[in-house]
Amino acid sequence: MKKLLTLISFICASATMTQAQTELRPVKNVSFNQDGTVTFRYRNDNAKEVQVDVQFAGRTAMTKSDDGVWTATVGPAAPDMYPYCFIVDGVSVMDPECPQWFPNEGFKNSILDIPGKSPLAHDIKNVRHGDVHYINYYSKSLGAYNNAIVYTPPTYLDVDSKDKRYPVFYLISGTTDTEEVYYKVGRMNYILDNLLAEGKAAEMIIVLPYGNPYKLKPAQPQQGMPMTQFGGDVFSKDLTDDLMPYVESRFRTINDRDHRAIGGFSRGGNQGLSNGLRNLDKFSYLCSYSSFTSTDIPGVYDNAKDTNSKLHLFWLGVGTDDFLYGNARDYMEFLDQKGIRSVKEYTDDKFGHTWMNARYFLTKTLPLLFNPKASEKAMRNGKPALAKTGKEQQFTPGVMARLFPRPIVSPEYGTEDGSVTFRFKAENAKQVMLDGEIVSSPKAMQKDADGVWSITLTGIVPDTYRYCFVVDGMQVADPNSLWLSPDYGGFKYSIAEFPTARYNIQNMSADMAHGEVKVNGINYQSIDYVSPGFGRAKRSYRCNLISGLNDSYESWIKVGHVNLIADRLVAEGRIYPVSFYCLQASYREGETLPAFYSGNFTSWVEGRKEIERTLLRYFGTKNVAPEDAKVAEKYLFMTGN
Repeated sequence: MKKLLTLISFICASATMTQAQTELRPVKNVSFNQDGTVTFRYRNDNAKEVQVDVQFAGRTAMTKSDDGVWTATVGPAAPDMYPYCFIVDGVSVMDPECPQWFPNEGFKNSILDIPGKSPLAHDIKNVRHGDVHYINYYSKSLGAYNNAIVYTPPTYLDVDSKDKRYPVFYLISGTTDTEEVYYKVGRMNYILDNLLAEGKAAEMIIVLPYGNPYKLKPAQPQQGMPMTQFGGDVFSKDLTDDLMPYVESRFRTINDRDHRAIGGFSRGGNQGLSNGLRNLDKFSYLCSYSSFTSTDIPGVYDNAKDTNSKLHLFWLGVGTDDFLYGNARDYMEFLDQKGIRSVKEYTDDKFGHTWMNARYFLTKTLPLLFNPKASEKAMRNGKPALAKTGKEQQFTPGVMARLFPRPIVSPEYGTEDGSVTFRFKAENAKQVMLDGEIVSSPKAMQKDADGVWSITLTGIVPDTYRYCFVVDGMQVADPNSLWLSPDYGGFKYSIAEFPTARYNIQNMSADMAHGEVKVNGINYQSIDYVSPGFGRAKRSYRCNLISGLNDSYESWIKVGHVNLIADRLVAEGRIYPVSFYCLQASYREGETLPAFYSGNFTSWVEGRKEIERTLLRYFGTKNVAPEDAKVAEKYLFMTGN
């Protein structure tokens, strides 16, 4: 039977790290003006030069006031979502007061969300919302665990839909993007939620694969630039041999070509087209956003009649100001010459190769997916490719090298000695230091002839640590670290996760069962975790986890690893199955919270140990209290740092 523990509150006070910047009254960093312009503010008393870099305006110099606040007004700009950052003495930094950021392998930007006078396609509206699932699955193709995100529509968990199955759209992000980008920047969930509420799209499951699984391999390749050739690569094998079977075994999908779609943005568009065209027995809806693919796919282009008969939708969109426009236009023309039908969409107002285009194209195609009548009408009305002018931008190896230079590897882990090396490029900086949970006090880094600062630590206990760089007194996240701590109250730290850490998923066996991690569609501000066997074992337990003052509801999963802790303890038979409800704290400093247990810890390194001890204490199979034991309620006085 299930035993309900209504409130277990672990309260995590964020680690006390060096506050490199002067702590003054909060500054509202962004304001929207009546004329459509946007004013940015940034506080830094010691900077010599600051610029704001926002996608609709490029870099703009900021002016410093007497109180140390730098200001610039840019625009006007159309209502939309735009990535931005501050360039402080040549170093790119996120806005410390913006809770939204751009998940990426090579840069970390904040997100500017300019509201419109009327609701936008990606806005959060008062409609039913689907759930967003974070999944980890073992990939035999990769030889490691891989990540993906799965969206399920609002009706998926309805009682009267418990036997219903849904079509699936595999939607892939671009070069250097993580699997989160089409969720947190592309807003695929909100866009589809809104379309479903208006009856303008078919219900579907959306799967967001990680397009660069090489980053997760135990031995990473060092070629530098992202791979651009597909078909037979690790991603393609993982998609068809590992991810798709996993999704189809865990979710209620319709598993035939008429109910599968694939597409993506930039590199993801290339991957989507390549895998779709090479697997027309599996996919019948193909979408390319700001991309193109190989013109040498056997049996596809020279057999137009057969290819056309297998495609419900072949949709291609690109901006005429995109650096990939020349290649994309040439590919469209190639399809026309081969007699292969397609739908073509062009933009000229979304700043080229941008996520403004990616969201727009998604909004245009979702109503056509799994709607044979609408997709056939669109295909029948498809126009020829735009005529060539000779002035189109072309994607060349030189452009590739400029846009995607050889990455700086940071952090880089030693194989046997418990070492880790951090690197950060800041050619003009006078001092760079490493700070965070991984060091007892800030450590000076050394600069090489290329302007790259580095430090190697040895004898580190394998674990997950939050860290940052302090560049001439300014905190900066590591732009090359794959993971960023979802801190809510201000500066966001990077995450260093040793491959051999106890709760690194890559250190878990391939056959270990993992629970479900789901962002709750009621408000998208809480996470549910359900361990394997929950509700089916002799006992199951449910509890709430409340975030600390500077943490978010996501911190429990992404830094606290409560899901992986429970996965391992359940697999080892040491605790009964559990369910966690991780929510964003809405309390104020000094407010009390009811709890029967509270863990106060000053770092997540301590926190994970405390979580494990607490799970064993309250839910352990060896020493769990009798079911009729009374749980005493006590009150917790909250303090923050």
